[in-house]
Amino acid sequence: MKKIFLNKEVWFQVILHIVVFTFYSFDRRNPEIKPYQYVFFLNFVIAGLMVNYVLLPKFLYPGAYLKFALYVALVVVWVIFVEEVILEKIYFPDTRGTRFLGVAYNLMSTLPTLSVLAGFKFGWDALIKQKEVKELKDSVKESELQFLKSQINPHFLFNNMNNLYSYAIEKSPRTPEVILELSGVLRYMLYECKAKYVSLSKEVEQLENFINLGRLQIEGRGTVSFSKSIAQSNFRIAPLILIAFLENALKHGSSSQTGGIIIVVDIKITEDGFLYFKCSNTYKTQTNTNNLDSGIGLENVKKRLTIIYPKAHTLQIKANEETYEVELTIDLKKSR
Repeated sequence: MKKIFLNKEVWFQVILHIVVFTFYSFDRRNPEIKPYQYVFFLNFVIAGLMVNYVLLPKFLYPGAYLKFALYVALVVVWVIFVEEVILEKIYFPDTRGTRFLGVAYNLMSTLPTLSVLAGFKFGWDALIKQKEVKELKDSVKESELQFLKSQINPHFLFNNMNNLYSYAIEKSPRTPEVILELSGVLRYMLYECKAKYVSLSKEVEQLENFINLGRLQIEGRGTVSFSKSIAQSNFRIAPLILIAFLENALKHGSSSQTGGIIIVVDIKITEDGFLYFKCSNTYKTQTNTNNLDSGIGLENVKKRLTIIYPKAHTLQIKANEETYEVELTIDLKKSR
């Protein structure tokens, strides 16, 4: 990025100096450019380069404002000295070179040109700094997202290995089916969720696979129902958002109940790109109340929603004495 900007900056400076020189030397009464004007303008160019590439980075940007002002004043004095004492006497020995026109006059003729040359450089540096800050912020966000995503797989695996262990202990004939469903979801997590966004249809498909795991997990103790209405599936979505809420429902809905478990999942995607997701589960208040909003999974997905969909989602979590309910809306068109 810096190399690209440096190349662009060279061209920017060249064009800037050409434009400034045109205004500096232009005289509508005599539009012809005289040779001496190149030499006089070269004096400003040297001073501008001194300010732009020495004084700005060495004093102004580090915060040494007093030193910067002092050295800029010395540069201005030098420009006036070279012009009045050397150049004027060489090119106008019998007219302008015979007298000093005064400090005020020289400042009025020197400061505007030098200010334009230095001001545009300052603006260019500010633009580069702004882009660097944005890239840094994006990098930090991406790192945080990768960290959050790296927590999902172990968390998911830990919860489902407990379920698989119980099947193995009971020597259930459904153990191979659990392993097959689990491997399918893990394959999706490990190999297809590396991108920031995935196909919406693929994410819904994996949500259904996860629901099948849930049905096996609470087999004989309740029901897991799933309904979907997808008018448009060509959108993309951050992976593993919806699964996290379902996993939370399975964990808290089944951990302390021996029967009567009810988990309801409903998803709707409209043609204009709005996703409506609802997940509710029954739970026992005497054992689960203090843990409903805790755990890696739920906190993880809240942070990811904040980073990926900062102004494009709403999340409502409601809990009464027997039901825990999550309602999520995402504007998929505004994903970052």
